[in-house]
Amino acid sequence: MKIPSLANIKKELKQRDESELVDLVLQLSKLSRDNKAFVYFKLFEADNHELYLTMVKDELEEAFENANLKSYFTAKKSAQAIRRMMNKSLKLTKDKVTIIELLFFFCEKIIEYGYLKFHHPVIDNLYASQVRKIEKLIEGLHEDLQFDYQETLQNFQKYVR
Repeated sequence: MKIPSLANIKKELKQRDESELVDLVLQLSKLSRDNKAFVYFKLFEADNHELYLTMVKDELEEAFENANLKSYFTAKKSAQAIRRMMNKSLKLTKDKVTIIELLFFFCEKIIEYGYLKFHHPVIDNLYASQVRKIEKLIEGLHEDLQFDYQETLQNFQKYVR
């Protein structure tokens, strides 16, 4: 089956009535947990970025606390799993400030929990890639916000190898 373009899907959705659209959204939300989370977020929490930020930070904090840091291998796997969890959460929001705050939080916890002490290339590259994401996002912000985040970014850049 060939999947049509988004433009074709958009045209078809515009022709449907409200009850069909509600049914379609409900079916989509039943397909996967990510879809359900996305629908919930867009319906109830899209305007409250602070609540969303707090909620995701709590989830990430719990994941960091439960991570296994006994060896570099398990630390690497834990860091990758936490990053995947964070990336799923980042997909739900388009607000650059919220994304930057979550990336800062992730980098801060990587340092705080001692992941970088292993000097494992995968962990170092994972951290460096998050710092690069922050750099690119900050470049797209207003000058005042850039200035506010620049010092924090420089502190994180010290740890990039």
